[in-house]
Amino acid sequence: MTLRSARQGILFVLLLLVAVLPSRAVSAEAPREAVIATIATSINPVTADYLSSVIEKAEGEGAALIVLELDTPGGLDSAMRQMVQEIIKTRIPVVVYVSPSGARAASAGVLITLASDVAAMAPGTNIGAAHPVSMGGGGMDNTMTRKVENDAAAYARSLAEKKGRNADWAESAVRESTSLTEREALGKHVIDLVAPSLGDLLSRLDGKEIRKGEAEIVLSTKGIRVTRVPMGIRHRILSSLADPNIAYILMMIGIYGIFFELSNPGAVFPGIVGGISLILGFYSLQTLSANYAGFLLIALAIVLFILEVKVHSYGALTIGGIVSMLLGSLMLFRASADPYLRISWGVLLSMVGASVVFFTTVITLAVRSQLRKPVTGAEGMIGETGEAMADFAGEGKVFVLGEWWNARCGISLKKGEKVTVVGREGMTLLVEPRNTRR
Repeated sequence: MTLRSARQGILFVLLLLVAVLPSRAVSAEAPREAVIATIATSINPVTADYLSSVIEKAEGEGAALIVLELDTPGGLDSAMRQMVQEIIKTRIPVVVYVSPSGARAASAGVLITLASDVAAMAPGTNIGAAHPVSMGGGGMDNTMTRKVENDAAAYARSLAEKKGRNADWAESAVRESTSLTEREALGKHVIDLVAPSLGDLLSRLDGKEIRKGEAEIVLSTKGIRVTRVPMGIRHRILSSLADPNIAYILMMIGIYGIFFELSNPGAVFPGIVGGISLILGFYSLQTLSANYAGFLLIALAIVLFILEVKVHSYGALTIGGIVSMLLGSLMLFRASADPYLRISWGVLLSMVGASVVFFTTVITLAVRSQLRKPVTGAEGMIGETGEAMADFAGEGKVFVLGEWWNARCGISLKKGEKVTVVGREGMTLLVEPRNTRR
C-alpha cells in the first residue's frame, strides 16, 4: 500500500507540473509593454527630464520597447546630449519615430534620431539642418565657430557610426545644414524605415534584430501592449516656461511688481507677484541660455525711469530708459537664432510700448505734482487773498481762508481793505495791499 501511494503521489506531481509549466511558458512569452513618449516642442532641460522619467518608468515596469514620437525644431546642446546619453545607456531598445505627418527632427532632433536603436519617420516629415548656433545671445568669432562646428560634426558622425547609419550625411547635416525628406533619409540609410502610423511601425518592428550595447536583441512587437506616458502637469508647466515670449513677459511682470512694492512699501501683493514672476523668469532664461547683458539693460531702464521721478533731468533719463529697454529686449535673445529662441516682435513692441507709456505717465504726473502750487502748510498760504479786520499800521488782524490771523504790513491798512499774503513767519502772515502787489 505504501509503494502504491508513493507512485500515485509522484504521478500527481507530474500531472501538476504538466498543467502548470505550459501556462508559465505562455506567460513568459506573452507580449510585453511598449512605452510611448511624445516630444513636440524644442529640446530643453524639461524635455530631457521628461525623457529620463519615461525611461525610468519603462525600466521599472520591465517594458520591452520605448518609442519616442518626435517633432522638434531643435534646442539646447546640453539638453540634447543628456537625452542621447539616456537613450544609449538604457537597456531597453529605443525607437525614435518622427511623426505625425508635417513633423520634423531638426538641429538637436537629428542627433537624437541618430542615437536611437531604430530610427523611423512618418510620410511627409523631414530631418536635418543640424548646424550649431550661438545660444548665449552673442555672436561667436571664427575660431570659436569652427570649434563648435567640428565638435558637433564629430559627435554626429560618432553616433551614426555607432548605430551603423550614414556618417557622411550626419556630418554634412552639421556642416552644411542639409535636410532630407523621409524617403530620401531612407534611401541614404539615415533611418531604418518609413511607417505611416504607430501601429504599422510596431507591426514592422516585429522580428527585427538590433544591437543594444554588446547584446543582440530580436524585437517581438506582435500584439504588444501600448502604454502612452504623456507629459505630466509639472513638465507641461515647465515646458511652457521655456518659451522666450513667456520668459520675457514674466521678467517684465517681475520687475514691475518689485517696482510697485518698493514704491508703496507694505502693499505686499505686488511684491509677491513680482517675486514669483521674477524667479520663474530667471528659470526660463536659464533653460533658454539667454544673454544676461540684455536683462541688465532692461533693469537699468527701470532704474532710469525711477530716477526721473527723483531728479529733474528734463526727460533725459526717460529717453535713456526707453533706449536701454529697447536694446535690452533686442539683446535678450539672439536675433539671428531660430524662431523658437527669439521674442516675437509683437510681444516685444507691446511690452516696450506699455512700459514707455506707463513710466512716461507716472513721470509726467510726478513732475506736475512738483510744479503745482502748494495748498497746505506755510507755502500753501502764499498768494491767498484776505481782508483787514480793522485799521492798523504795522501789525493787526486779517481774515484769510475763513480764519483770523495775526498780520504784519509795512503799509497802513484800513478796515475791509483787501490784502494778499506774501509770506509767513510762524503764526504771523506777511501781507501787502492787493492793489500794490506786482
